[in-house]
This record gives sequence, structure tokens and C-alpha cells, in this order.
Amino acid sequence: SMNWTQIEGQWHQMTGSLKSTWAKLTDDDLKNVAGKRDQLVGKIEQHYGIVKEDAEKQIDAWIAKLTPEHKS
Repeated sequence: SMNWTQIEGQWHQMTGSLKSTWAKLTDDDLKNVAGKRDQLVGKIEQHYGIVKEDAEKQIDAWIAKLTPEHKS
């Protein structure tokens, strides 16, 4: 699966996947998060009323499902 640096570098390509995983995230949220993991955790906590630990788990599960576009 991808690491966070890759995700951060491809943030614009990630927005569709992020929004289909967390439908409550807005375009503004994603623009403000701008690839920062702790910010994404905060937005998910806020919109879904869950604790940080659960938000982290959801993000890890999302990352696990991602496949890099280009395998070397």
C-alpha cells in the first residue's frame, strides 16, 4: 500500500477516493487538509463525531486499500 508521503504528493488525485470514503468531507475540507494527516484526522473526528483513535483506524484502512498508480 502507499505511504503517507505518496498520498500527500498526489493529494489532488486522492480527493475522489477520500470523498467516496468519507462523504461528509467537503471540497473546502480537502483543500484545507492539503495532505496533512493530522488535519484529516481532525476533520473526520469532527464530521463523524468519532474519537481520534477510530479516525486513525479508518485512515489506515483507507490507505491499505489504495494501490499506487505506477509500480516500478
